[in-house]
Amino acid sequence: MAGPVDMGGRRSSRRWKPKAEINIVPYVDVMLVLLIVFMVAAPLLTVGVDVNLPDTEARAMTTSEEPLTITIQADGSIFLQETRVGFDELVPRLEAISRTGSEARVYIRADEAVGYGEVMRVMARVSSAGYANIGLVTDPLNQ
Repeated sequence: MAGPVDMGGRRSSRRWKPKAEINIVPYVDVMLVLLIVFMVAAPLLTVGVDVNLPDTEARAMTTSEEPLTITIQADGSIFLQETRVGFDELVPRLEAISRTGSEARVYIRADEAVGYGEVMRVMARVSSAGYANIGLVTDPLNQ
């Protein structure tokens, strides 16, 4: 049996050996597709309770931590984060989150159809649960 021949027509003394390499091109393709899928899907994952917030001229606040959010819908239903709670259940649930009160900021999102008195009742409940940093969420005016 004749050995391998090089470009000049001479026999080469080297033998052909298979290369043990991983072809990463398919893995890179899969990772790019996943990256695109997650980039498109990430904005759609921000879910919350649908509420029609009032418009104001206030500047947007920036914060690095996830706030505790209470939402009051137009029909008077109250949500703690995304869980519906009764008015009487609000204080026990807030106290369960933080046994001794908290320095965490609590945001109250109220539909513009909700009366001022209802918002104040919820704020008083939040305050009685030991939370001192309470903020109201509004939509900026479209300019």
